Amino acid sequence: MNSSRPYLVRALYEWIVDNDCTPHMLVNAEYPAVQVPDGFASDGQIVLNISPSAVRNLHMDNDAVSFEGRFGGVAHSLYVPSGAILGIYARENGQGMVFELEPVDEGDELLDAEDIDGDDSPDDGGQPPRPSGRPSLKVVK
Repeated sequence: MNSSRPYLVRALYEWIVDNDCTPHMLVNAEYPAVQVPDGFASDGQIVLNISPSAVRNLHMDNDAVSFEGRFGGVAHSLYVPSGAILGIYARENGQGMVFELEPVDEGDELLDAEDIDGDDSPDDGGQPPRPSGRPSLKVVK
């Protein structure tokens, strides 16, 4: 299956704009093929205002988000692969979504459970593997 990230980013962008808020996108500036202006990232991340009034030629597809924007009065062309998008939210109230880091791998393909397990043992009758230890959930406020 395709990644749900680009679909969610487009939907949240529309929702934020429809509610007269300012969409901001959090980007991993160190992700391969990311093109953002030098000197504006902090700790390997950059927040981009992608509101219709702040950018030109905004294009969102399943591969990337691209647009033209101004930084310090200088026009730049930006290119953000979908995997580099860490979140999208409304500046006014913070509502939106944060995504998990996406692994950077040249041959990024979905793996079967057998590929992940790496176990060549005989079939266990279709039973799911037993978890080892307690699950580790974290409350995020």
